[in-house]
Amino acid sequence: MQSRSKLQGIFTPNIVPLDSKGDINEGELRRYVDWLIAKGVHGLYPNGSTGEFTRFTVEERIRIMEIICHQVRGRVPVLAGAAEANVKETVRACEAYYEMGATAVAIVAPYYYKLSPRSVYAYFKEIADNTPIDVTLYNIPMFASPIDVPTVKRLAEECDKVVGIKDSSGDLPNMIRMIQAVRPLRPDFSFLTGWDAALMPMLLIGCDGGTNASSGVVPELTRKLYELTTAYKIDEARDLQYDIVTLFDSMLYTAEFPDGFRTAVRLRGFETGVGRQPLSDDQQSELAKLADKLQCLLAQHGFTDEPVCGCSIKPEGKGSNPEEVATIVQAVVTELKRRGMA
Repeated sequence: MQSRSKLQGIFTPNIVPLDSKGDINEGELRRYVDWLIAKGVHGLYPNGSTGEFTRFTVEERIRIMEIICHQVRGRVPVLAGAAEANVKETVRACEAYYEMGATAVAIVAPYYYKLSPRSVYAYFKEIADNTPIDVTLYNIPMFASPIDVPTVKRLAEECDKVVGIKDSSGDLPNMIRMIQAVRPLRPDFSFLTGWDAALMPMLLIGCDGGTNASSGVVPELTRKLYELTTAYKIDEARDLQYDIVTLFDSMLYTAEFPDGFRTAVRLRGFETGVGRQPLSDDQQSELAKLADKLQCLLAQHGFTDEPVCGCSIKPEGKGSNPEEVATIVQAVVTELKRRGMA
């Protein structure tokens, strides 16, 4: 088992390559893991949302973890998604991943049933009291019951096994409130952002890193953005954040999640296979068009050749506006300077 160390840096929520029958392509998954590590990601995050954990069986999720832990061989930490449907199954997954050598698990708040903050606290408290492995809370309010700041603080105070939170809301003020409430009590507590479009400002306000889907496609850029931001090279980091926003939004908003990311990973040279969510004929045509757009974006950084049809029109992302990112970054930098930190 790995000894406890603070979770920090870029963790890749990796997709799972599938073969022609829709089964796990073990050889390609192992090759993908090696490539991600060679490209500089700080850790891996299997069985997350990008890894489509809900579309695999319990046995398949276990097998995915076995493959990844065996292939990693302790080179980087593994933050394992352990979001099962109830406490009993979640604890069972925690025990299995602990035996495999995972560093920690990430557990989403209860989904389907919308629960009160008291019930969310009780859920995580029960797991923390019965798991052998460290737990990272996973806040993704668009899909599950939200984990509010008082609940995070209470769990951090009462549960030594709760060592961090992954927040995918993209809510910058809420992240500030969490850090203000918890860090003075638990300096070892990790704050990770799962929203790629705000990685730079999240790091500037105190996050320790991120679990970012874009790192599964362009690990070189995501790692570089982390390093530039933590070194306070603001102008260079801002330019790179703009590029990642454009790519991220194209993958996220132009296709069913995470098919855009699966398509982009294929463009980086991996046989990713077809995702398990069935698509209509129109969706399949749109995905083919998206592949050309993503290829153009990747070609701008030298990661691929341009498509045969060329890239006469520069692709533009939608969703997160680079001007909004600039405003956020400027506000954060101004506050850092006011505090004498930049």
